[in-house]
Amino acid sequence: MSNFLQYTIFGIMLGAGYAIAATGLVVTYTTSGVFNFAQGALGMIAAFCYWELVSVDHVPVLVAVLVVVVLGGAVAGALVERVLMRRLHGASAERPVMVTLGLLVILTGVATIVWSPTTSRSVDNMVHGQFRLVGINIQYQEVLIIGVALAVAAGLRALFRSTRSGYALRAVVDDPDLLAMAGVSPNRMSQYGWMLGTMMAALAGVLLAPTQTSGISIAAMTLLVVNGYAAAIVGRLRSIPVTFAAAVAIGLAENYVINYVLPHLPQNLTPDITYALPMVFLFLALVTLPSVRLRAVGRLTTMRAPRVAGGFESIVAGLVFFVAAAIVAITFANTAFKGTTVLDLGGLIMSLGIVGLSLVLLTGYSGQVSLCQFAFMGIGAFVMGKVAGGGSVLGLLAATAVCAGIGALVSLPTVRLSDLYLALATFAFADAVATGFFADNHIYGAGGVSIGRIVLPGLSFGGDQAEFLMVTAFFVLAAWLVLAIRRSLFGRRLVAVNDSPAAYATVGLDIGFTKVAVFAIAAGMAGLAGALYGTVQGVVGQTDFAIFPGVIFVLFVTIWSIRTVSGAFLAAVTYVVLNQVWPNGVGLFAGLGIILIGRAASGLLGIEALQVRLPWVKGSPDTAGVRPAAPLGGPAMAGGSSRVAG
Repeated sequence: MSNFLQYTIFGIMLGAGYAIAATGLVVTYTTSGVFNFAQGALGMIAAFCYWELVSVDHVPVLVAVLVVVVLGGAVAGALVERVLMRRLHGASAERPVMVTLGLLVILTGVATIVWSPTTSRSVDNMVHGQFRLVGINIQYQEVLIIGVALAVAAGLRALFRSTRSGYALRAVVDDPDLLAMAGVSPNRMSQYGWMLGTMMAALAGVLLAPTQTSGISIAAMTLLVVNGYAAAIVGRLRSIPVTFAAAVAIGLAENYVINYVLPHLPQNLTPDITYALPMVFLFLALVTLPSVRLRAVGRLTTMRAPRVAGGFESIVAGLVFFVAAAIVAITFANTAFKGTTVLDLGGLIMSLGIVGLSLVLLTGYSGQVSLCQFAFMGIGAFVMGKVAGGGSVLGLLAATAVCAGIGALVSLPTVRLSDLYLALATFAFADAVATGFFADNHIYGAGGVSIGRIVLPGLSFGGDQAEFLMVTAFFVLAAWLVLAIRRSLFGRRLVAVNDSPAAYATVGLDIGFTKVAVFAIAAGMAGLAGALYGTVQGVVGQTDFAIFPGVIFVLFVTIWSIRTVSGAFLAAVTYVVLNQVWPNGVGLFAGLGIILIGRAASGLLGIEALQVRLPWVKGSPDTAGVRPAAPLGGPAMAGGSSRVAG
């Protein structure tokens, strides 16, 4: 009985910490219509700043808390709203998702540069000592966290329900124009909301840092508040009391599972399940609870869709691209760059380019925001390594088929989700796979999985030139497939689902089948890319397909243009080159680049100054006689969508 009470108190304490972060999410969503994916990263930065002040500069605890939470949180929230979020006025739901993900990778990138991940850091309790109650020892730190969480929930509830300022904060999203007519600035209210939300994130980070017995780390602290995401979803991004209760329930469930269930499972599964639990809770919350209707602030802006390349244009551009790749293969046959051959880097670019193409099909055309393509890529690489010795066409087919099947299974419970909710669900799936599957030593092992190069009867791709050209051929074929789908009836249905799901269903078409089909195709493409990636690398390991690189790559594709084949290729080029030249700067580049979405919703290739016209591009009737320019890279690299809502 004493153990049960001890686990209960600790679970309530964890839940209270999650509740603080979750209420911050509710505040920012209520006042701006934006779900802040960077909430955990803000808490992580606050935890490290608190450690710096207390452990290095020996600042008194109370002063450090005031500086980090009140001053730092308020200033950071005001800057984020002013610099990033205010530009998203009138944006549809997927753009704020990408911008807050960009903020997440900026903060994690900065933290990696400032605080070396290899250095161990621990934070002492703010208040020391303990007391006995009903036969168990209770830490004063636990009481502090629970008390602060209760005070925060009660205070925010009173603010939003009983004060004029609270009504104004809630009205920012509901009707900003009416609020302005009442003499209150919507921008100022939204900024106040972000200041409150960021202060809650900082407070959660500071309070939860001492509970990390193994020390604070960038990844762990960033993902620590994911259970707060689940609680906010249970509260439907509106109700602070329900969010608080859900967070406490999740904290209790997590602690009970760890202490009562895991000891009865094989020991090697314990760390995997422990790490995956937060994402499991989030995924379950998303697929079992009704989704609240997403809101966008202001009037939706419009943008011109990129033209769709014709079949002949695509074939010509693809052949030209392959010839150019052959010239590169001959020219740089024995050239090394930063310890890796140029052709190996080229093979990585082409395989990642196929992942980018899967995002063009899934997100660019059908509007389904997926953050788990690297997870499918890792599964594909694993299957390739285990089938027929890892160097056969059969492995490629198996990797594609297995990932397509898993993609269909994942999409079935999420088929009713869209925009933010689908992004959260795929984020949860990606992290659960990374921590519960890839990290298992029985899966990839300490030395990784070896994958041989393709061998056909009388033909071997063991040489770097042959391997590079083979992967390039697969990239060209994948690009042709994506553009052919876009030109087909199914492609037009994808665009229709993206434009108006309600209208699509009204005319009697099956939304569920369309979403599942495109998700499965995209997952199969990512699995094929993972298999090819493995043949180039030779060995793939636990860290090749982690969640943060996957998120960063999605941002790279979005920066260039997630609606064009050219964008997929250029994203792969910049991602691979930056990883080779400045690995710690990849996240910073992605995060800073994504800020452009506020002004260039179609990405860099959507900016007319960067567009060129190639000689085989035919005139298009799409723009009333005006010949549109094809995005950089040619028309075969310019597949697009007719979506008009930015």
